[in-house]
Amino acid sequence: MSQPKLTPLQEAEARRQAAAATKASKPARNFSEEEKAKRKERVEKAKDALARSVGAKGDHVVVGRAALKKYLQNLNEAKQPDDAQFETLIEAPFKAPEKKRTNDRRF
Repeated sequence: MSQPKLTPLQEAEARRQAAAATKASKPARNFSEEEKAKRKERVEKAKDALARSVGAKGDHVVVGRAALKKYLQNLNEAKQPDDAQFETLIEAPFKAPEKKRTNDRRF
């Protein structure tokens, strides 16, 4: 036999209950004071880099600012960049990429 169709209200309620059940089953992440301080410092650095890069021009600025914004949006994810990657991320809007050299000898 087929299942009876649910009304839109019943479907929404079922989704809400399922979401609440999965949220309750996830363990709460506890951050140490050291992790909180490091995270706060990184947020300040990222916001500062965004503020300083407002007047900069170039294609690399747009890409660098987008990466910083994405970092700030995904702060709650478990996987975060290490210190070297984060420093590269902070410098991205200000450091123009090197021009590609070609081996063409044409004038």
